[in-house]
Amino acid sequence: MSKAAELAALIGSGQAQGDRNFVINGAMNVAQLSVSVTGLGDGDEGYVTLDRVRHTAAASAGRFTSAQTAVSDLPGFLNCLHLDCTTADTSIASSELLVLEHRIEGQNLQQLKKGTSSAERITVSFYMKTNKAFTFMCALNDYDNNRINTQQFTTTTDWTRHSITFVGDTSGALGDDANNSLSIELYLHAGATYTGGTYVANTWQSRASSDNMRAVGIGSFYDSTDNDVKLTGLQMEIGEQATPFEHEDFGTTLAKCQRYFTRVPTIDGSTAYTFIASGMATDTNQSIYPISYPVTMRANPSLTTSGSMRVYNGGTVNPSAGITLNSVSTYSASVSVPTGSVLTTKDAVLVGLNNDVDANFQFDAEL
Repeated sequence: MSKAAELAALIGSGQAQGDRNFVINGAMNVAQLSVSVTGLGDGDEGYVTLDRVRHTAAASAGRFTSAQTAVSDLPGFLNCLHLDCTTADTSIASSELLVLEHRIEGQNLQQLKKGTSSAERITVSFYMKTNKAFTFMCALNDYDNNRINTQQFTTTTDWTRHSITFVGDTSGALGDDANNSLSIELYLHAGATYTGGTYVANTWQSRASSDNMRAVGIGSFYDSTDNDVKLTGLQMEIGEQATPFEHEDFGTTLAKCQRYFTRVPTIDGSTAYTFIASGMATDTNQSIYPISYPVTMRANPSLTTSGSMRVYNGGTVNPSAGITLNSVSTYSASVSVPTGSVLTTKDAVLVGLNNDVDANFQFDAEL
C-alpha cells in the first residue's frame, strides 16, 4: 500500500485527524528559555533551550551545547534541536546518562487504553541527523507503574525519519491527572547502570528490574568532540503506522508550551524599557504587581527572574535583590519587588526592563 493510501485509510478510520500528535513542539519551533546554552553535562540539566524537550542527565566528564538551529536541508522543517559535543568522555562511569525526554500528562493519554485488554499500539517517529552512524535507544517510560519498553535505532549522516512502533501494554493504567505519566526517551549516552543487561526489544518490563536494560548496545554521543545530533519532527500517535508529521501554527504551539513554562515578557517584541506590569507600593520598601499568564498553567508555577529590572513611580528606582512570588495560582500570580526605603505607601508603580531586552520573569510548571 502506498503512503497516500495508508494515510487515506487512517483518515477514514479516524486515527489521523487533527491533534493526533501527543508531542508538543515536535517541530522545535518554540524556544522560550534560550536559543543556545553551553557547558552542559555536569549534572541533570532539565529544560534549557527548546520548550518541552528535557535534557535528563547524570554528571559526566563530557560537555555539550544545546541549541535551536535552523534547518535548510529538510523540506517542511525550519528548526531542530542541535546537540554539539564540546568535551569528550571516553571513560564512562557506571552512573552516567544523557537522555532527551518528552514528558506527557496522564490525563492526555487515556485514549491509549493502557492497562486494559484493549491497549493501543503506539508509534513514535522523528527525524534525526548525526555526524556519523550511531546506535541509540528509543524508549517509552511509564512513570506511574515503573514500566519501560525499549527499541534500538541507527542514525545516518542524512536526515532520516525513524518510525518505531511499541506494542500496547495491558498492565498498568496511567493516572488521569496533570502529572507526568509517560515519557518518550532517546538515550544518547549511558554507563553500565543502564547498559549492563540484556536487550529485549519492544517488550514492556518492570523498570525496577530493567534499569540495566534501558540503553544496552548504544554508542556514546560523548566519544568525540566531532559529534553532533540534530532532532526534529518528533511525533507520538496511536497505531502501527507513522503518519506525516502534524504541523501546526506557531501561536498554537506557543500556547501549548506556555501551560508548562511562561516567560513575561513573551519571547519576542520586547524593547529595552518594556513595562511588564503595573502595581502598588505596599510600604516604603516594597511594591506588588499582579500578573496574569497567557494561558492556565499545569500547576502553580515557581518564579525565577533574569536580567536587569526597574521600578518606575515618576522616577526610576532600581529593585533590590530578592524578587519573589507574593501569591500564586494556575492562572495568575502577584510578584513582590523590594526597592529600599524610597517609595510612598500606595504609590502607583510600574515594573519593567532596565535597558535589557533579555530581562524577564519566568514561571515554571514543567513536568
